Amino acid sequence: MIRWLIVIFLLLLIFQGFHRWLEKIGLGRLPGDFRFKLFGRDFFLPVASSVLLSLVAMGLSKLI
Repeated sequence: MIRWLIVIFLLLLIFQGFHRWLEKIGLGRLPGDFRFKLFGRDFFLPVASSVLLSLVAMGLSKLI
């Protein structure tokens, strides 16, 4: 269980870093992506984008 929490945390950190680039291609604006401002800092939780990218990765792995 703790392994999955670490993986999810790392994926969220990676998405946070690529947030600007992902918005340009349309990810990050899906209905399940959450944004909120807390203590003057913007936070972004890309739930729907994560699911979409996971499905794409799974599809590519099935083809290989």
